Amino acid sequence: MSEKSTIITIDDHPLLRKGLKQLVEFEEEIEIIAEASNGADGIKLALELEPDLIILDLNMQNMDGIETLKILREKGVQSRVVMLTVSDNDDDVVRAVQAGADGYLLKDTDPEDLLEKIKEATMGKMVINDRLTQILATALKAPLHKTENKLSTLTNREKEILELIAKGLPNKLIARELDISDGTVKVHVKHLLKKLELRSRVEAAVWFLGQ
Repeated sequence: MSEKSTIITIDDHPLLRKGLKQLVEFEEEIEIIAEASNGADGIKLALELEPDLIILDLNMQNMDGIETLKILREKGVQSRVVMLTVSDNDDDVVRAVQAGADGYLLKDTDPEDLLEKIKEATMGKMVINDRLTQILATALKAPLHKTENKLSTLTNREKEILELIAKGLPNKLIARELDISDGTVKVHVKHLLKKLELRSRVEAAVWFLGQ
């Protein structure tokens, strides 16, 4: 039996944390190993446990989700981070992605769909509620139109990887698809983001899909 993907939740609503725990309780692939009711405790848990996925609330008292996310990334936390929130505000979606989120889901998502998205996130896929994808693409496209000319600066390999990122493939599957190592994929991703002046692979994927 393969090892379960580990998850921690950071949310100041006990009922939400309990609901997520019950949602994944009987799943064979994923497991919630810890939960925190605020950003500060969540950061400590993330550094200590190094989970595969962090499910993070946006609107929390004292330290909100965006600030928590920024600190996680500043401290070098490599876990995938998915925002789970009630807000479908354009600015919130864009800010989360620009701060390093790997996905953005709404709390009113159907439980079965939410569970599937969580599983996809643990596998390295970009997860964004369908109705938010176009919002994000539109919001990012205006400030990022300058990247259009920069696409020509990418190597053929970088273009291939960008296209696979946009399809939601994680590094491991991209490596397998192109018959190269994970490390090589990471280097290419770093270079293409720098050339396109983008902050994250999610930004790159959404922008590419918005073309």
